[in-house]
Amino acid sequence: MTTAPVFNFSGKVAFVTGAGSGIGRATALAFAAAGASVAIVDISDRGLTETAAQIAALGGTSLSLRADVTKSAEIKAALDQTVAAFGRLDAAFNNAGIEQPGASIVDLTEEMLDRVLAVNLKSVFLCMKHQIPLMLANGGGAIVNTSSGAGVIAIRNQSGYCASKFGVTVASKVAALEYADQGIRVNALCPGIIDTPMIARYTGGTEEGRARIIEQEPVGRMGKPEEIAATVLFLCSESGAFITGHALVADGAQTAGI
Repeated sequence: MTTAPVFNFSGKVAFVTGAGSGIGRATALAFAAAGASVAIVDISDRGLTETAAQIAALGGTSLSLRADVTKSAEIKAALDQTVAAFGRLDAAFNNAGIEQPGASIVDLTEEMLDRVLAVNLKSVFLCMKHQIPLMLANGGGAIVNTSSGAGVIAIRNQSGYCASKFGVTVASKVAALEYADQGIRVNALCPGIIDTPMIARYTGGTEEGRARIIEQEPVGRMGKPEEIAATVLFLCSESGAFITGHALVADGAQTAGI
């Protein structure tokens, strides 16, 4: 379910990775509800089909693009198709990511480390590399990169995941410094525990698993994907025009005491 749009993105074009489920889907829907044309990007055909159908039900406009975000050529092709279809690029939410199975540094396999870094961190670099020139052609734009609470604190048995998300946080700050005077704003968004398919996999999908993870949240519940989507739209909107180079934590006070 989506609520009435708070922001007005009429005439704007948004590009959302990881749009086939969870936070990415909720954000794509929020952009569409606010009037944007939305390029939805995912590696899952089924996820894209479902998200596109939900956008259509809202009366919104979307373009479905299957792409592996770890591959530069596929990202560039998706962005080129976006501009060909909609004429411009105004906002990007680089959100695609995967979880890491719990493992100590000693036990974390090199293959898993490479995969987590590629999907969570390399993809953000590649997306910004190809998005920024398109935004410069429009005179500016806004980029939000999904980091995590694990991008501001260390978590036991999550060395690869934390490294990837700390990297997203810092890369966002660097890009913000590099392009602040050219009209491009870049921020990292650091969600806490959000009720998504990724969290369901992490908890094993059981009520006991959910209860254990909710215990980590001082507010006593998981966050909703729609709550994170609203934060993304704020950061991309004129209301957030003076915010760049920031890591915005939205985690129900999970990291407040650390």
